[in-house]
Amino acid sequence: MIIAIDGPAAAGKGTLSRRLAAHFDLAFLDTGRLYRAVGLMVRRSGGNPEDPADAVAAAQSLQPDGMDLADLYTESVAEAASKVAAIPEVRTVLLDFQRTFAHRPPGGKNGAVLDGRDIGSVICPDADYKFFISASPDERAARRHKELQETGVASTYAAVLAEIEERDRRDRTRKVAPLRVDDAFEIDTTGLSPDTVFARALEHIEKNRRP
Repeated sequence: MIIAIDGPAAAGKGTLSRRLAAHFDLAFLDTGRLYRAVGLMVRRSGGNPEDPADAVAAAQSLQPDGMDLADLYTESVAEAASKVAAIPEVRTVLLDFQRTFAHRPPGGKNGAVLDGRDIGSVICPDADYKFFISASPDERAARRHKELQETGVASTYAAVLAEIEERDRRDRTRKVAPLRVDDAFEIDTTGLSPDTVFARALEHIEKNRRP
């Protein structure tokens, strides 16, 4: 079983993905961490995340433990991740990693859940179930601002909202693998609890599950 979950930042993809992976005992990959790790590596090396040479060099040197680097979830790294993700050569480097994870999941698992922005449209168009998780920009900014405060990262709601809106614009208008719904089952999480979102996703899977 392959489950593809796409959507913009702070919409609730990660929470849903982890719960579905645990429920069905599937491997889980937050593909955004790949791009965050590359973005962070570019920043740390003094490079430019919009420069293909700098970004590709970082992507090619990425190791699995690189995804456990500290500081992956700062707003500056999120911005860098969005920029490196728009570079075709970077996406090519990371494409095989993601597809291999989906079709040959680690740990002997019988499937995988991948969370990202182009999983259902590009990485795993053959996924058994595709979801697009969305929420209003205001709610997503409030969630991300709260997360940052809880982890001790200085932020303001206004700055987080501006960054989310700019990132949405970049992700939706980029030429390579733009963020889009396609044939996915969409869930707007605005005002919904994680339990409600999980229940709706589970209901969709059970209704459409193959014998």
